Amino acid sequence: MYYLGLDIGSSSIKVALVAVATGKSIDVVQEPETEMGMIALKNGWAEQDPERWWKHVCRAIARLQKVHQVKANEITGIGISYQMHGLVVVDSEGVVLRPSIIWCDSRAVSIGDEAFEAIGPEQCSTRLLNSPANFTASKLKWVKDNEPELYAKIHKFMLPGDYIAYKLSGTINTTISGLSEGMLWDFEKGSVAQLLLDHYGIDATLVPDIVPTFGKQSTVNATGASESGLSEGTAIFYRAGDQPNNALSLNVFQPGEVAATGGTSGVVYAVTDSLSSKESARVNNFAHVNYTQNGAPRIGKLLCINGAGIQYRWLLNNLSVGSYKEMNDLADTVPIGSDGVCMIPFGNGAERMLNNREVGSHVLHMNLNNHNKAHLCRAALEGIAFSFVYGMEIMKSDGITVNVMRVGNDNLFRSEIFAITVATLIGYEIELYNTTGAIGAARAAGLHQGDFDKFGEYVMNNDYITTFAPSETQQPYREAYALWKNELTTIINK
Repeated sequence: MYYLGLDIGSSSIKVALVAVATGKSIDVVQEPETEMGMIALKNGWAEQDPERWWKHVCRAIARLQKVHQVKANEITGIGISYQMHGLVVVDSEGVVLRPSIIWCDSRAVSIGDEAFEAIGPEQCSTRLLNSPANFTASKLKWVKDNEPELYAKIHKFMLPGDYIAYKLSGTINTTISGLSEGMLWDFEKGSVAQLLLDHYGIDATLVPDIVPTFGKQSTVNATGASESGLSEGTAIFYRAGDQPNNALSLNVFQPGEVAATGGTSGVVYAVTDSLSSKESARVNNFAHVNYTQNGAPRIGKLLCINGAGIQYRWLLNNLSVGSYKEMNDLADTVPIGSDGVCMIPFGNGAERMLNNREVGSHVLHMNLNNHNKAHLCRAALEGIAFSFVYGMEIMKSDGITVNVMRVGNDNLFRSEIFAITVATLIGYEIELYNTTGAIGAARAAGLHQGDFDKFGEYVMNNDYITTFAPSETQQPYREAYALWKNELTTIINK
């Protein structure tokens, strides 16, 4: 028997098949095999057709079933992960009224900023735990203001994962975690965020029914079964946004546990039991997947670093090198601190953790007689690592405590230089795992039974690769970080 995990990304759809008995990943397939496109009618806009997500989901399921000869009745549960903060709106017949306004669309920034000032920073920080910013609620307000005739036809709004669950089941619902990522959950009241709905003039009847993150949320209906190839009655047991789900995939549930990813951009996601939010303008706060209203709160604090792996990829594309491995080997020939070469990696737009400053990418203290591409490779890895450490300092000032960091096996954390630099400066171990969001979502379908210990065993037994410990030689790392931080401060204060 198997669980199915769906990961609805903006670049592609990934579907995983996991054995129920062992938690072992059988396979993960991607649709389409090349990157999905976006609709950008204006600068700063980003939309996608939700029906395309559904078609790719169905194709991916069919591929898995065919390759592994899996019968529909052998899939006993479904888990769904999805791109956060998107907006899907449907009419009373369940027909999509417009393309989804997805996570990276920035048209609603000014709407969220106005709401933050009008409602008040203290109210937003204590009740929403965030600024309304450019999240789902603000996007819905944009539709209300700019497409009033279409808005009048809306029966329900959904997040991207809610829509895929609806296509499978014919049932529209959502979760507290999902509402919190759209700035639609009031943590103080323990209910839908009426203060923001009232400010935006949005009727609460547009909010879907709320179901638990873990549990039988709905079941595949006849239409969903016919289109997806799954059996009618198959249960949807789990749903979460991609960053909370990535943390779940790495067995990060409790205060003191931190998940991180180091791809094109970097993300640090820390779990806390505190509703305090001192850095709501720089750090996002969401109900984690195991958040409950009655028990101890579990809040996921998310810090995003736009300028991360994109810096290393730029070097790969513009230096005379053939692979990341070659770059890592070159970097290993240079001592800690890159012989004084310092790289500021923030060249991928405005950085929220730097108060939305667009700092850019900088190479400093380069000596053309003594330094070469090996120094650039080391300085890039160290500079990106330092940006993670800088972000962790912000999160610690926001009240998190840390015991362990768990990371995925992506490009940056495959580099021992990068991982040990981060581990040394933050002062705790980094555990490396080979897993994906789709695999985590599939395994999470089993968490409706509540066995979190068994889930952790599945992750450790199937995915664990290695642990990076802090270096015993700390002073060179601290000196290099101090230099980097001083240069960043100088740039910011210009």
